[in-house]
Amino acid sequence: MTIKIYAIGKIKEQYLSLGIAEYVKRLKPYCNVEIKEVNDEKVNDNPSLAEIEIVKNKEADSVLKLLKPSDYLIGLDLNRKEFTSEAFAEFLDKKLELSGSNLSFVIGGSYGLGDALKNRCNDFITLSKMTFLHQMTRLILLEQIYRAFKINRHEVYHK
Repeated sequence: MTIKIYAIGKIKEQYLSLGIAEYVKRLKPYCNVEIKEVNDEKVNDNPSLAEIEIVKNKEADSVLKLLKPSDYLIGLDLNRKEFTSEAFAEFLDKKLELSGSNLSFVIGGSYGLGDALKNRCNDFITLSKMTFLHQMTRLILLEQIYRAFKINRHEVYHK
């Protein structure tokens, strides 16, 4: 079983890198985790809507080049369905069964996912209606995936 996370942008903070490494390690008994990073596009401090669309499209193209046709891709999007941890555990279990035990998530850059990447997604979720740094989102997603495996296996994990 493999879970891939496609992420736009590199992790710059050591505390996030350490947390991500910890959850990748915790997930080893349940699945393999592969994290594929692509560079985020540089943009000036006050970009126009047109410049933002160009950035999102370039970032989307970078991720699309890495995807395999068989990847079942779940996009993280603020405007999609929000889950409780229990409901996400059930969702994850169903999607792993549907996808043949290989599942991929994509985390957008600062401005979200480009249209071509959204169109490639098979499903969408939101981790919260709150906005997180996209670097922090990776850690939160991994923790929720770990929590989902614990819930689905009726194993103890702090609440």
